[in-house]
Amino acid sequence: MKILVTGAAGFIGSHLCEKLLADPQNTVVGVDTFIGPTPNSLKQVNLDRLVKHPRFTMLNEDLLTTDLEHLLQGIQIIYHLAGMPGVRSSWGKDFDPYVTNNILVTQRLLEAVKGKPLQKFIYASTSSVYGEKNGKVLEETILTPLSPYGITKLTGEYLCRVYHKSFDVPVIIVRFFTVYGPRQRPDMAFHRFIKQILEDKPITLFGDGTQSRDFTYVNDCVDGISAIVHTNHLVGKTMNIGGKERASVNETLSLIEQLTGKKAKITFLPQLKGEPKHTWADISKAQALLGYDPKMPLKEGLAEEIAYIQSVYQS
Repeated sequence: MKILVTGAAGFIGSHLCEKLLADPQNTVVGVDTFIGPTPNSLKQVNLDRLVKHPRFTMLNEDLLTTDLEHLLQGIQIIYHLAGMPGVRSSWGKDFDPYVTNNILVTQRLLEAVKGKPLQKFIYASTSSVYGEKNGKVLEETILTPLSPYGITKLTGEYLCRVYHKSFDVPVIIVRFFTVYGPRQRPDMAFHRFIKQILEDKPITLFGDGTQSRDFTYVNDCVDGISAIVHTNHLVGKTMNIGGKERASVNETLSLIEQLTGKKAKITFLPQLKGEPKHTWADISKAQALLGYDPKMPLKEGLAEEIAYIQSVYQS
């Protein structure tokens, strides 16, 4: 199987490429334009093992301008993970790159694949499309994003659906819920908290810490979405990819303190605009269709992320 992964140098993308290459029948083409909040130095760390793999090709190209006809030659499956992430920076004048990379790039890629013998086009969406909801959210829940970022990702979903309906593009949508673990982006909460506490710096906490999330360990996430390759009858479906356990931010900080042996010095800042108070995924559809079975306990997953952060910043 020849698979294209966009955003391959990123957090989830690099893990996904490694997982796909574990199958000797797969060859993977990764593409990334090295934008966003993760420094190029950390993205190069993400790629360290991949670039040595004989069945992996890495391309540093912008999907908005690259020759897609050439890029897509022989491609059977696409995982479209590339995009501009993050709620905080999607407001105001910083909205432009979100439109460009989350909407225009997605439309250009969908336009390029219509009429081609593509087996699956997997679009990576986000729990941010749901907005503020009470209890577990099903995929059929009314979508009311709270941030410009969430709106651009939902627009990408709608683009996928109209290209599926009008041109039979074999679209599958997955919605990620707060993925964490080694290689997590440095702007994300766990990465910031761990780095700040290890450096004996105050932890910046937006809100009072009672907000809760459905935390998804990255290996669980890629185990789930990699199963799409060999699973039939998924085209047109949307699936939540959530975690094993939920926790509040205060509870996760307590776990990080236990694991690092350091007491956090917390600077409280106002709650961020555009962030829901709680997220909670109903993953029954992914369980039924993919055999999705997240296994990593939160404390063990945090220990893995702490070890990664210690390693990467020491080196």
